[in-house]
Amino acid sequence: MGFLRARHDEAPVLGSDPADLAQVEQIVVRSGTSFGKGMRILPPDRRYGMYAVYAFCRLVDDVADDEQGDAADRSRRLEEWRARIARLYAGAAQDGLDRVLMATIRRFDLRQQDFNDVIDGMEMDARGPVVAPDEATFDLYCDRVASAVGRLSVRVFGDASASADQVAYHLGRALQITNILRDVAEDARLGRLYLPRDLLERFNITPEPEAVMRSSRLEQVGRILAGRAHDHFRAAAVAMAQCDHTAMRPARLMGATYAAILSAQERQGWGTPERRVSLSRPRKLLIALRALAG
Repeated sequence: MGFLRARHDEAPVLGSDPADLAQVEQIVVRSGTSFGKGMRILPPDRRYGMYAVYAFCRLVDDVADDEQGDAADRSRRLEEWRARIARLYAGAAQDGLDRVLMATIRRFDLRQQDFNDVIDGMEMDARGPVVAPDEATFDLYCDRVASAVGRLSVRVFGDASASADQVAYHLGRALQITNILRDVAEDARLGRLYLPRDLLERFNITPEPEAVMRSSRLEQVGRILAGRAHDHFRAAAVAMAQCDHTAMRPARLMGATYAAILSAQERQGWGTPERRVSLSRPRKLLIALRALAG
């Protein structure tokens, strides 16, 4: 476990019980994500605040992806999460995750609407596979599942300014579009297709997962969406320049990492979407060093 036990002359992390912190950290560890390692650059209160935000996102995402229940059951469980968040804002906590989340909400003045927006995004997946949404729905989905997480994160990082919200707006969309472009084949196997219908129809591609996988014109769609993502990366960088430099360190790290993934995807192209691009460990380390030194 990586949680910090405070010395007798130090305040505990987020004012929380070490057992509660351990429970939250364990959710992060069990997910198998590298997220926890990336957050080690943060001081303890902010690190465990981000662990709590991640744990919330991970658990509601698990509900949306649960194939055991039907859509109605998934929606009911997400509504339970919405009620759980409401209870936290009313001051009622029932377990360790609740207690650390409540401490995080209070310490960093997190907004209830941002939590609800994340739940709304998971609801879009929970109702059934998203298949070729229109442009407005595509942008709304990106906002809910990515930019809303960013709006929570920048506050935990240490900047609650309007410019920080712009970082969340643009970086969230850039990251989500990058994920969508990298995961076309994986999503298709699950019956999902997040590419915008309008764009597919422009290139006469039937807006269905299997048809997209077979189409030679997927390359053009990928190039256009990659261009959008690059625009968002650039806009996020402009907004970051108006923010607290230290607070934006994790955002710079995520932005640099995902921009490199997007560039790798562009070099590979979309002729073989089943080949998922990745970065080598040395490449990730170099990106991190450059981002954190900037």
